Amino acid sequence: MFTGLIQAVGRLVARASLGGDVRLRFAVGALPFDDVLMGESIACNGVCLTVIAFDVGAPTAPGDAPGAWFEADVSTETLALTTLGALPVGAAVNLERALRVGDRLGGHLVSGHVDGVGAVESVHADARGQRWRFSAPKPLLRFIAPKGSITVDGTSLTVNAADDAGFEVMLVPHTLAHTGFGAMPAGTPVNLEIDTVARYVARLQETEHWT
Repeated sequence: MFTGLIQAVGRLVARASLGGDVRLRFAVGALPFDDVLMGESIACNGVCLTVIAFDVGAPTAPGDAPGAWFEADVSTETLALTTLGALPVGAAVNLERALRVGDRLGGHLVSGHVDGVGAVESVHADARGQRWRFSAPKPLLRFIAPKGSITVDGTSLTVNAADDAGFEVMLVPHTLAHTGFGAMPAGTPVNLEIDTVARYVARLQETEHWT
Protein backbone atom coordinates (compact mmCIF):
# COMPACT_ATOMS: atom_id res chain seq x y z
CA MET A 1 0.00 0.00 0.00
CA PHE A 2 0.97 3.63 -0.58
CA THR A 3 -0.25 7.07 0.50
CA GLY A 4 -0.09 9.02 -2.75
CA LEU A 5 2.47 11.42 -1.29
CA ILE A 6 5.29 11.53 -3.82
CA GLN A 7 8.72 11.15 -2.22
CA ALA A 8 10.88 11.96 -5.26
CA VAL A 9 10.84 12.48 -9.00
CA GLY A 10 12.97 9.86 -10.70
CA ARG A 11 13.60 9.07 -14.35
CA LEU A 12 13.29 6.09 -16.66
CA VAL A 13 16.86 5.45 -17.80
CA ALA A 14 16.68 2.10 -19.61
CA ARG A 15 14.18 -0.27 -21.20
CA ALA A 16 15.00 -3.85 -22.21
CA SER A 17 12.65 -6.26 -24.02
CA LEU A 18 12.75 -9.72 -22.45
CA GLY A 19 10.59 -12.53 -23.82
CA GLY A 20 7.61 -10.35 -24.70
CA ASP A 21 7.53 -8.09 -21.68
CA VAL A 22 10.07 -5.50 -20.52
CA ARG A 23 12.51 -4.69 -17.76
CA LEU A 24 12.68 -1.03 -16.78
CA ARG A 25 15.46 0.75 -14.91
CA PHE A 26 14.64 3.89 -12.95
CA ALA A 27 17.06 6.44 -11.50
CA VAL A 28 15.58 7.29 -8.11
CA GLY A 29 16.68 10.91 -7.73
CA ALA A 30 16.27 12.03 -4.11
CA LEU A 31 14.19 9.00 -3.05
CA PRO A 32 15.36 7.70 0.37
CA PHE A 33 17.01 4.48 -0.76
CA ASP A 34 19.77 3.32 1.60
CA ASP A 35 17.61 0.58 3.13
CA VAL A 36 15.97 -0.69 -0.05
CA LEU A 37 15.32 -4.45 -0.13
CA MET A 38 15.08 -6.92 -2.97
CA GLY A 39 11.42 -7.67 -3.68
CA GLU A 40 9.97 -4.56 -2.08
CA SER A 41 7.35 -2.46 -3.84
CA ILE A 42 7.85 1.00 -5.29
CA ALA A 43 5.11 2.98 -7.01
CA CYS A 44 6.21 4.49 -10.34
CA ASN A 45 3.67 6.97 -11.67
CA GLY A 46 1.16 5.13 -9.52
CA VAL A 47 2.05 1.63 -10.74
CA CYS A 48 3.19 -0.79 -8.03
CA LEU A 49 6.40 -2.45 -9.25
CA THR A 50 8.64 -5.03 -7.57
CA VAL A 51 12.34 -4.32 -7.16
CA ILE A 52 14.34 -7.14 -8.81
CA ALA A 53 17.75 -5.38 -8.91
CA PHE A 54 19.14 -2.19 -7.44
CA ASP A 55 22.20 -0.12 -6.60
CA VAL A 56 22.14 2.39 -3.75
CA GLY A 57 24.56 4.54 -5.74
CA ALA A 58 26.86 5.76 -3.00
CA PRO A 59 29.01 8.67 -4.23
CA THR A 60 32.58 7.66 -5.05
CA ALA A 61 34.02 11.03 -4.04
CA PRO A 62 32.87 13.98 -1.90
CA GLY A 63 30.44 16.13 -3.85
CA ASP A 64 29.57 13.45 -6.42
CA ALA A 65 25.86 12.97 -7.11
CA PRO A 66 24.53 9.56 -6.08
CA GLY A 67 23.50 7.31 -8.93
CA ALA A 68 20.95 5.06 -7.19
CA TRP A 69 18.66 3.01 -9.40
CA PHE A 70 16.38 0.00 -9.38
CA GLU A 71 14.97 -2.35 -11.99
CA ALA A 72 11.53 -3.92 -12.28
CA ASP A 73 9.95 -6.40 -14.65
CA VAL A 74 6.71 -5.13 -16.20
CA SER A 75 4.14 -7.61 -17.52
CA THR A 76 2.27 -7.32 -20.80
CA GLU A 77 -0.91 -6.61 -18.79
CA THR A 78 0.67 -3.63 -17.04
CA LEU A 79 2.23 -2.36 -20.27
CA ALA A 80 -1.16 -2.44 -21.99
CA LEU A 81 -3.25 -0.92 -19.19
CA THR A 82 -0.95 1.85 -17.88
CA THR A 83 1.22 4.58 -19.34
CA LEU A 84 4.40 2.55 -18.72
CA GLY A 85 4.05 0.81 -22.09
CA ALA A 86 4.68 4.04 -23.99
CA LEU A 87 6.88 5.82 -21.44
CA PRO A 88 10.02 7.01 -23.24
CA VAL A 89 13.52 6.65 -21.83
CA GLY A 90 14.35 9.93 -20.10
CA ALA A 91 10.80 10.56 -18.88
CA ALA A 92 10.27 11.80 -15.33
CA VAL A 93 8.37 9.50 -12.95
CA ASN A 94 6.73 10.07 -9.58
CA LEU A 95 8.16 7.66 -7.01
CA GLU A 96 6.91 6.47 -3.63
CA ARG A 97 8.12 3.56 -1.52
CA ALA A 98 5.55 1.32 0.16
CA LEU A 99 3.82 2.42 3.34
CA ARG A 100 5.21 1.02 6.59
CA VAL A 101 3.12 0.27 9.68
CA GLY A 102 3.28 3.37 11.86
CA ASP A 103 3.88 5.83 8.99
CA ARG A 104 1.73 8.95 8.80
CA LEU A 105 -1.10 8.60 6.28
CA GLY A 106 -1.08 12.11 4.84
CA GLY A 107 -2.79 11.31 1.54
CA HIS A 108 -5.17 8.34 1.23
CA LEU A 109 -4.75 4.59 0.91
CA VAL A 110 -3.43 3.79 -2.57
CA SER A 111 -2.93 0.24 -3.86
CA GLY A 112 -0.76 0.98 -6.89
CA HIS A 113 -3.21 -0.93 -9.11
CA VAL A 114 -4.14 1.40 -11.97
CA ASP A 115 -7.82 1.43 -12.96
CA GLY A 116 -7.45 3.28 -16.24
CA VAL A 117 -5.59 5.88 -18.26
CA GLY A 118 -6.82 9.46 -18.57
CA ALA A 119 -5.18 12.55 -20.00
CA VAL A 120 -4.39 16.16 -19.12
CA GLU A 121 -7.05 18.31 -20.80
CA SER A 122 -6.18 21.80 -19.58
CA VAL A 123 -4.14 23.74 -17.04
CA HIS A 124 -5.08 27.21 -15.77
CA ALA A 125 -3.40 29.46 -13.23
CA ASP A 126 -5.40 29.99 -10.04
CA ALA A 127 -3.73 32.35 -7.53
CA ARG A 128 -0.40 30.65 -6.64
CA GLY A 129 -1.62 27.24 -7.71
CA GLN A 130 -3.05 25.73 -10.88
CA ARG A 131 -6.40 24.23 -11.78
CA TRP A 132 -5.99 21.04 -13.80
CA ARG A 133 -8.65 19.18 -15.75
CA PHE A 134 -8.28 15.50 -16.69
CA SER A 135 -10.31 13.24 -18.91
CA ALA A 136 -11.16 9.79 -17.56
CA PRO A 137 -12.55 6.56 -19.02
CA LYS A 138 -16.35 6.44 -18.83
CA PRO A 139 -16.47 3.38 -16.52
CA LEU A 140 -14.43 5.23 -13.88
CA LEU A 141 -16.45 8.44 -13.78
CA ARG A 142 -19.10 7.02 -11.43
CA PHE A 143 -16.37 6.57 -8.79
CA ILE A 144 -15.07 10.16 -8.97
CA ALA A 145 -16.90 12.60 -6.69
CA PRO A 146 -16.27 16.22 -5.63
CA LYS A 147 -14.19 16.37 -2.43
CA GLY A 148 -13.32 12.71 -2.83
CA SER A 149 -9.82 11.37 -3.45
CA ILE A 150 -8.24 10.18 -6.68
CA THR A 151 -4.71 9.11 -7.56
CA VAL A 152 -3.19 10.65 -10.68
CA ASP A 153 0.25 9.28 -11.66
CA GLY A 154 0.66 8.11 -8.09
CA THR A 155 -0.28 11.46 -6.51
CA SER A 156 -3.13 11.68 -4.02
CA LEU A 157 -5.37 14.55 -5.11
CA THR A 158 -8.72 15.97 -3.99
CA VAL A 159 -11.40 16.24 -6.65
CA ASN A 160 -12.77 19.78 -6.97
CA ALA A 161 -15.35 19.10 -9.66
CA ALA A 162 -16.50 16.13 -11.73
CA ASP A 163 -18.85 15.68 -14.69
CA ASP A 164 -19.68 13.13 -17.37
CA ALA A 165 -16.34 13.56 -19.17
CA GLY A 166 -13.69 14.17 -16.54
CA PHE A 167 -12.71 15.95 -13.34
CA GLU A 168 -10.77 18.93 -11.98
CA VAL A 169 -8.22 19.28 -9.19
CA MET A 170 -6.18 22.08 -7.71
CA LEU A 171 -2.40 21.69 -7.55
CA VAL A 172 -0.66 23.79 -4.91
CA PRO A 173 2.89 25.11 -5.45
CA HIS A 174 4.43 22.31 -3.35
CA THR A 175 2.85 19.59 -5.49
CA LEU A 176 3.95 21.32 -8.70
CA ALA A 177 7.51 21.61 -7.40
CA HIS A 178 7.86 18.05 -6.06
CA THR A 179 6.12 15.92 -8.69
CA GLY A 180 6.32 15.50 -12.44
CA PHE A 181 3.21 17.61 -13.08
CA GLY A 182 5.22 20.74 -13.79
CA ALA A 183 6.53 19.20 -17.03
CA MET A 184 3.18 17.83 -18.32
CA PRO A 185 1.61 19.55 -21.34
CA ALA A 186 -2.03 19.13 -22.32
CA GLY A 187 -2.61 15.73 -23.88
CA THR A 188 -0.19 13.87 -21.60
CA PRO A 189 -1.62 10.46 -20.59
CA VAL A 190 -1.84 9.75 -16.86
CA ASN A 191 -2.49 6.70 -14.70
CA LEU A 192 -5.69 6.87 -12.63
CA GLU A 193 -6.60 4.91 -9.52
CA ILE A 194 -10.02 5.46 -7.99
CA ASP A 195 -10.57 5.64 -4.24
CA THR A 196 -10.72 2.19 -2.65
CA VAL A 197 -13.77 3.09 -0.53
CA ALA A 198 -15.72 4.19 -3.62
CA ARG A 199 -14.84 0.91 -5.35
CA TYR A 200 -16.21 -1.26 -2.54
CA VAL A 201 -19.33 0.84 -1.93
CA ALA A 202 -20.22 0.45 -5.61
CA ARG A 203 -19.58 -3.29 -5.47
CA LEU A 204 -21.80 -3.69 -2.40
CA GLN A 205 -24.62 -1.86 -4.18
CA GLU A 206 -24.23 -4.13 -7.22
CA THR A 207 -24.49 -7.29 -5.11
CA GLU A 208 -27.31 -6.33 -2.74
CA HIS A 209 -29.76 -8.51 -4.68
CA TRP A 210 -27.62 -11.63 -4.06
CA THR A 211 -28.84 -11.90 -0.46
